[in-house]
Amino acid sequence: MAGPAHEAFAGGAAVITGAASGIGEGLAREAAALGMCVVLADIAGERLEKVAADITAAGGKALPVLTDVADPTALDRLADRAYAAFGSIRMLVNNAGIETVVYSWELPIERWEQTLNVNIHGVVHDVRAFAPRMLADAAPAYIANVASIGGLGVMPLQTSYILSKHAVIAFSECLYLEMQLQKKPVNVSVVVPGPVATRIFADATASEAGASAGSATAHRGIMRRMLSQSGLPPRDAARLILNGIAAQRFWVSTHPEITAHMAKARAEHLASLATPTLSDETRQLLAT
Repeated sequence: MAGPAHEAFAGGAAVITGAASGIGEGLAREAAALGMCVVLADIAGERLEKVAADITAAGGKALPVLTDVADPTALDRLADRAYAAFGSIRMLVNNAGIETVVYSWELPIERWEQTLNVNIHGVVHDVRAFAPRMLADAAPAYIANVASIGGLGVMPLQTSYILSKHAVIAFSECLYLEMQLQKKPVNVSVVVPGPVATRIFADATASEAGASAGSATAHRGIMRRMLSQSGLPPRDAARLILNGIAAQRFWVSTHPEITAHMAKARAEHLASLATPTLSDETRQLLAT
């Protein structure tokens, strides 16, 4: 299994949040296949144990740690467990995230707070827990924060998710610059997945009341079908992501052409200070 990811990661330890399904599960299985010891963090205990058991049965090393990334103290405990088990951590992937589909003013307070705490603060506080130890090790290490191509655009009804992914990109850019100031071998990447066949829309919830309940349900259904029918399999996405991280690329994409198109469109939109406008494609999708 020679390649940049194998050369960079074989024999090291990785910590992956949101590792019980989707991209996180794909990353965990691929990292283990590369010869990494993997620490799997997720709030879904049963699925987490299943992934860890599969990896162990295949001859790998996996440590499942039930973790709510919305709780900063849980991330401190995750770091303690990871370092106690493996001594040093070569790669940290902040992948855990949740999706919502509803008008922003109809999303319950609790779901707003959960989305921001998981998608933004989970990334920030996991870096806070791990980065000082990575820097102290003075050994090559990799931090990858999973955003989305949604972080390069805007979309109604997915407001909490979209804004959180914009925040992850901005945080990762600043973190990259901070690591440059440190002059230590800790590389930072931001992962911008395109369509990957995960259960993120299956796990998404919307307000049961309000004018958008019907359209939100329909929109989630459309997105679930789109991902299941044409989304990249998580293991395939994981291989692309791990190779990109190993190559020390800042921007790591599963669908480079889509990412480049969206980045160009966003840059042009901002450069012209254009007023946000619904595309015909978006209108058709939401009207379905």
